Amino acid sequence: MIPAIGSAMPRVDALRLDGLSPAGATGAAATQEAGQSFAAAMSEIAREATQSMKGAETVSIQGVNGKASTQAVVDAVMGAERTLQTAVALRDKVVSAYLELSRMSI
Repeated sequence: MIPAIGSAMPRVDALRLDGLSPAGATGAAATQEAGQSFAAAMSEIAREATQSMKGAETVSIQGVNGKASTQAVVDAVMGAERTLQTAVALRDKVVSAYLELSRMSI
């Protein structure tokens, strides 16, 4: 699970997630740009997770047909499992944050 998070984090870590504008940007346009950047980063992470799952499925099918080694199949399936665990952990954090915000009094 840690390698899957580590490969995704450099893109997210470079963004300003605290609501402040990125360095050198000012005004409402900068805040809007930061929101789009975060959405783009999350979209890219989801796209890479989907590609990882599809790749593992392809290698598994090749293994069934005798075109891939058992080692390659196991590696691909374990990578897909780490990706799925990372996606579930991210989902749980987002749901937890949403519930926390919904409990706040305004």
